[in-house]
Amino acid sequence: MSGYAIYLCCGGGLSSGFLAQQARKAAKKRGITATVEAKSESEVTQYLPKMDILCIGPHYAFRLDAFKEMAKEFGVPVVVIPEDTYSMLDGSALIDLAISTIDLNRKGE
Repeated sequence: MSGYAIYLCCGGGLSSGFLAQQARKAAKKRGITATVEAKSESEVTQYLPKMDILCIGPHYAFRLDAFKEMAKEFGVPVVVIPEDTYSMLDGSALIDLAISTIDLNRKGE
């Protein structure tokens, strides 16, 4: 399978939208084929079938188990975006986290 479908979720999708934009730039710069989309929490379920990973904002860490349960039937791993990656809008760090998690998940299939 080529490329990565990386989805981010925060409350309204606004701050994660900026991070997604930085991650797209970082992926392009590194020659990585990746779709990086930010969605609000209410939109997540409709996009689960298209995702390779769901990255949730650090303020949603308390809901990690609920997101994992939602994503389980689709085989989608869910990770909490580290606070520093999120606050610094570090797209490169996000790409590293997402791809390493996706690759581990794919090996486990």
